[in-house]
Amino acid sequence: MAMERLKNCDNVTALAQELGVERRLLYKWRERMKGREGQEEAAKDSSQRRQGREIDELKRLLAEKTLEVDFFKGALQKIAARRQNNTESGEKASPSKSRS
Repeated sequence: MAMERLKNCDNVTALAQELGVERRLLYKWRERMKGREGQEEAAKDSSQRRQGREIDELKRLLAEKTLEVDFFKGALQKIAARRQNNTESGEKASPSKSRS
């Protein structure tokens, strides 16, 4: 509460007297608060960078998996088309083992 009042204060000496503390102590508290706010901001920036890297990695993996799915879809379509062509020709399937 004292720091909030200090932010909007025009007379630090009067505020210090009102709160019953030394003026230097108010300045010291303000510097500590600035340091904490700076640390919190740095932690927030670090977290955002880490999240950005994770998002980029997930996008890369998704693109990779999408390519794999597209490849296998195409392969299955080719296999299905070959099977359909083989049965349309009217040929009987050759036996897997020949009898001698």
